[in-house]
Amino acid sequence: MYIASDNIDQITIDDTPVEKVQKFTYLGSLIHQTEGASADIKTRIDKANASFAMLKTIWKSNKYSERTKLRICNVKSVLLYGAECWKNNVADMKKLDVFHNKSLRRICKIYWPEVISNKNLYKRTKSQPVSTDIKHKRLSWLGHVLSMNGSKIPKQTLNWMPGGSRRRGRPKGTWKRTMEKELEDANLAWEDVEETAQYRREWKNLVNALCSPEE
Repeated sequence: MYIASDNIDQITIDDTPVEKVQKFTYLGSLIHQTEGASADIKTRIDKANASFAMLKTIWKSNKYSERTKLRICNVKSVLLYGAECWKNNVADMKKLDVFHNKSLRRICKIYWPEVISNKNLYKRTKSQPVSTDIKHKRLSWLGHVLSMNGSKIPKQTLNWMPGGSRRRGRPKGTWKRTMEKELEDANLAWEDVEETAQYRREWKNLVNALCSPEE
């Protein structure tokens, strides 16, 4: 299967036409022709919600401490699978944070009318917004790609520039534009970041600094 715009010729392999579709799942991630990462994020939330529901007996049990329940990380792993490849979309990040905060409140048995701010919730659970975790994963992946040899496909894809003309209007958000914006907000130049990424320890320290609670 493949996804492409309408002006792309039919793809064939050994004279056999390859089916053109609007979406398909590849290595656990949903690839969508028009919705991009938003479609995959919606799928991840649905799957994480199902995983959370499967553990409801543990969340309700009094045999396990709150700390033990919070250390069960499989739901979060399901939610953030492939997150390093998501672009930053405010609406999508808000949906992810809402799901995460709701899950933490249910684990801690915080129900209405009891009220607790998100800041105090993160302090109590020793966690942070899931959007910050995603930023950490994106930056870690960026450093990994930048340190690759130029012959590697991820490195070539990062530096690839499409040819031809595009439609009028604001350019669509992309993963690289997301990274450029996050680095720009931190007053970091792309050239300096490329150099830092060649040193694993320095890059790790930079990522931790950019994703710290103070930031």
